[in-house]
Amino acid sequence: MLASMNAPASRSRARRPRWPPSRRAALVLAGLAAAIALLLALFDWNWFKAPLERAVGAATGRQFRIAGDLDVDLGRTITVSADRLSLSNAAWSKQPRMAAAERVEVDIAPWPLLALRLRMKEIRAVRPDILLETDPDGEGGNWELGDGDDEPDPDPRWRLERLWIEDGRLRFTDAAARTDIDITLDSVEGGDRGQAPVAVAGKGHWRGAAFRLQGSAASPLELADTATPYRIDLEARAGNTRASASGTLTHPFRFQVFDLQLALAGQDLEELYPLLGLALPPSPPYALDGRLRRDGQVWCYEGFKGRVGDSDLAGDVRIDARGERPLFTARLLSRRLDLDDLAGFLGAPPSAGEGETASPGQQARAARRAASPRLLPDTPYDLAKLNAMDADVRWRAQAIHAPRLPMLEAMDAHLRLEGGRLHLQPLDFAVAGGQVRADVRMDARRAPIATHARIAVRGVELPKLFPRAELAQGTAGRIAGNIELRGRGDSVAAILGGADGQVALGMGRGRISNLIMELAGLDVAEALKFMLTGDRQVPIRCAFADFGVEDGTMTARALALDSTDTLVVGEGTVDLERERLDLLLRPRPKDRSILALRSPLRVGGTFKDPSFRPDMAALGLRGAFALALGSIAPPAALLALLETGPGEDSDCGGKYAR
Repeated sequence: MLASMNAPASRSRARRPRWPPSRRAALVLAGLAAAIALLLALFDWNWFKAPLERAVGAATGRQFRIAGDLDVDLGRTITVSADRLSLSNAAWSKQPRMAAAERVEVDIAPWPLLALRLRMKEIRAVRPDILLETDPDGEGGNWELGDGDDEPDPDPRWRLERLWIEDGRLRFTDAAARTDIDITLDSVEGGDRGQAPVAVAGKGHWRGAAFRLQGSAASPLELADTATPYRIDLEARAGNTRASASGTLTHPFRFQVFDLQLALAGQDLEELYPLLGLALPPSPPYALDGRLRRDGQVWCYEGFKGRVGDSDLAGDVRIDARGERPLFTARLLSRRLDLDDLAGFLGAPPSAGEGETASPGQQARAARRAASPRLLPDTPYDLAKLNAMDADVRWRAQAIHAPRLPMLEAMDAHLRLEGGRLHLQPLDFAVAGGQVRADVRMDARRAPIATHARIAVRGVELPKLFPRAELAQGTAGRIAGNIELRGRGDSVAAILGGADGQVALGMGRGRISNLIMELAGLDVAEALKFMLTGDRQVPIRCAFADFGVEDGTMTARALALDSTDTLVVGEGTVDLERERLDLLLRPRPKDRSILALRSPLRVGGTFKDPSFRPDMAALGLRGAFALALGSIAPPAALLALLETGPGEDSDCGGKYAR
C-alpha cells in the first residue's frame, strides 16, 4: 500500500521541466533590465539633495539649502544644476543669509571622478546675491568658511576653472569704518586664463560719504586665492570728488595691500577729509595722477603730478595710520605757483577773476568777499581738523605768479603739525631781489588759537617792489626789518585784531623820484616843473617805520623818510581789528618855492579803500612839527640792518635830526 502511494509522487517529479542555463541567464538579464527600467522611470536626483546639503554644510560650517530641483545630465560632460540655493551667514551677523542664487549650473569632467577628484569646468550662476561683512571685532569676515584653522591644501582635490555670473549682486559692509558697497556684477567675455571678468556698477558709502562706481574687475573666482593680487579698473565719484583706479588688490575685502594707478580730481582738497580723514586746507579745483600703494596702515601716493587751481603740483605723499593720529608726510614741488591758490591756508577763497580756476561755490564766496569792506581773511580755522592728524610737509615753488604782487619770486615752506601744534619754519619768500623769512607757531589744542609769528625782511630792493610803476624806475634802496606779533584767535583777522608785538622796517641809502618828494610836500611849482621838464632822482639818507603793537593797534613810535630834497616825519595808528588807517605825514622841503604848501598828508580810510589827502587844518602846527624834527633817528634795532654806507649822509636826518 505504501508503495502504491509513493509511485505517483515520483512520477510527478520526473515530469517537472528543467530550464537550460542560457535560458535562465536570459531571464535574469530580463529581470535586471526591468529593474533598471523601473529605477530610471522612478529615479529622482532630488534624493541626493539632503546628502549634498550635509556635505556642503560640513565643509563650510554653514547651513546649505537647495529649495528647488536638483538635476544631473550625464554625458561627456556631467552638468549638475540646482534651483533656489542659499547659504546661511556667520553666527555673529544680524543677517541670516550670506549667499543665495536663483540657479546654479556646474559642468564637471567625469574621468577625474574615478580618481576621487572634482574638476569643475565652469559654474554658471543666475542672479547670485552675496553679502560680505567684516567681523565687528575686526578679526576677519563672514567669507572665512569652515573652522579657519586648516592650512591651505597644496594639492586640493577640487578645482574650478571658470565662473560666469548673470545679473549678480555683491554687497560689502564694514560697520566700524562706516563703509558699505552695493554693486551689480555681470560677466563679460575676455580675461586671462579663460577667466571671465565682470562689469561692475553700483553705489555705497565710504567712511560715511556716499559714492557711485562703475568699471570692471577680474573674475570673482580669483577672490578665492587671497595670495594672488586681484585686478580692478574702476571709476568712482563721491560728491564733487572723482577717482579712477587701475591696478591690483591683495586680500581685497581686508583692503590692506594694493598697488594702483590713481587719478584723483575734485573741486576742493578739503572735501577729502570725510573720505580719507586728511585735514587738508581749502583749495581751488584740482586734478592729480600717481601711484597709490598701501601696505597695512601705511599709504603712499608716489610720483603724482597734476594741477591745483592754476598751479602745477608734483611730489610724494605718505600717510602712516599706525599711531594715535595719522601722520601725513609730503614733499611737494611747484614749478609755477599761482599765489591765489594758497588763499585757503589763510582762510580765504581763491581768486575767481577772469582766467582764474575756481569752483562755483568758491566763485560765490569770492564774490561775497569782494563785496565785503574787510580785507583780512575772517574764516575760522577748524580746530577739530588741526587736531585730527599730524603732518610734515615741505613745499617748494620755483616761481610764483602773482599779478597783484609781482615782486614775489619763489617760495620754500616747511609745515609741521603735531598734536594740534603747528610750526611753519621756514616760510621763505624770495621778494624783489631779497628775502622775507617767517617763523610761525600756532597752538590749536584749545580755542582760541594762540599764534606767535616772527618775520625777518632782508635786502628787498625798492624798484622791484613796484616794477610796473613808472615813477619807481631808477629808484634804488634795500629794505630790511623785523616783525614780531603774538595773538589769539581762530582766524587771521581775529589773531591780528588782538595782536601784541612790534613792526620795524627801514631803508638805508638809496634814490627816489624827486617828483614823488615834491608831491609829498605839495610843492606845486616844483612838481609842475618836473612834470614838464622830466623827473630826476634825489638821494635818500634813510627811511624807517617803527610801530608798537598792542591789542591790535599799531602806534607809530618813529616814522620818517629823509632825502636831500625833503624830510618827511609821521605819526598815527593802524587799527588791525577795524582795518583802519590814521597816519599823518609831515613833509618839510629843504629848498625854497613860492608855491610850497608844506601841508601834512593824511593817510586814512580802510585797508581795502585807503585815502590820501592834505590835512589843511594842520598847516599851522609848526611847533609840533619842530619837535618831530628833533626826534628823527632810526630805532636801534634797525641800525644794524640799514645799508647806510659811509659819508655825511650816513646819519639819518642830517642837520635836521640834530
